[in-house]
Amino acid sequence: MRVPSNQVLSPTAVDSARSSLVALANAVGLDGLAAATARPGLLAVIDQHAAAVRDSLHGDRRPLTAASLAGYAEGVRAAAVEHGWQPPGGEVDWSEPDWVLLRLLAVCALTVGLGQRAPQPPPL
Repeated sequence: MRVPSNQVLSPTAVDSARSSLVALANAVGLDGLAAATARPGLLAVIDQHAAAVRDSLHGDRRPLTAASLAGYAEGVRAAAVEHGWQPPGGEVDWSEPDWVLLRLLAVCALTVGLGQRAPQPPPL
């Protein structure tokens, strides 16, 4: 049975962005963020990278989105590969991660907060 083309669901940009972020989380985010809970120094560095990513995406003026974070991560990854960086082939040593991994991990940390509402001021 054929389904009319106007009834076929096609992936949207948001679906694609979310898929990209899930892949990033599986590649470095889950292990990296778990390692950061055991290493306060790593967590502090991730927070600094997350602030830089937020500034780069003007997160203080508009909300971060899955699309903006996925695009940023893809840009970082593409530029790094262009300059000779190779993604880790196995388990990452989170005691000495490189700049690229820290930046990608910061994107993962920011992604965690996407579904959470911003704190609201108390009613008057």
